[in-house]
Amino acid sequence: MGKRVLVVSASLRGRSNSERLADEFARGAAEAGNDVETVSLKGKNIAFCRGCLVCQETERCVIADDGLMLADKIKNAEVIAFATPVYYFGMAGQLKTLLDRANSVYASDYAFGDIYLLSAAAENEAGTDEKTVIGIKGWVECFERARFAGRVFAGGVTEPGSIEGHPALEEAYRLGLGV
Repeated sequence: MGKRVLVVSASLRGRSNSERLADEFARGAAEAGNDVETVSLKGKNIAFCRGCLVCQETERCVIADDGLMLADKIKNAEVIAFATPVYYFGMAGQLKTLLDRANSVYASDYAFGDIYLLSAAAENEAGTDEKTVIGIKGWVECFERARFAGRVFAGGVTEPGSIEGHPALEEAYRLGLGV
């Protein structure tokens, strides 16, 4: 039996390059026999964490929005892939907001172990995604049973769809196959 794989696409742009990475990772994971669900943050209402820490006692956020459903999906997934555009050398703000809101998962009996990062940026220089990697690794380090399992970076992709033919698509697919 395959694993429960959650792929979270953080881009709000149509035909986004990071979303294409998410699609290829999901395709590979599904072909490997896993139960794959992809969710997009497009159209989701996710408020900022208030820092009240009630969730540490209740395992549920007090804010009633899409963050509740997404935190539940994160909690129950065995493998998670976060796909994000790189903005100003960091992850997209909507992904950071989701990670903050998933604070309720910290005190729970979460299922996930392996966490992957899929990112795309206009810049193609080495290290363009390094702060994004640091941000995801920082989140992962808070979860004792989790580990940062890998990443794919597509640089030099600016316009929607410009990732087509980029070797990172095949890399994302192969990473998904290995889940």
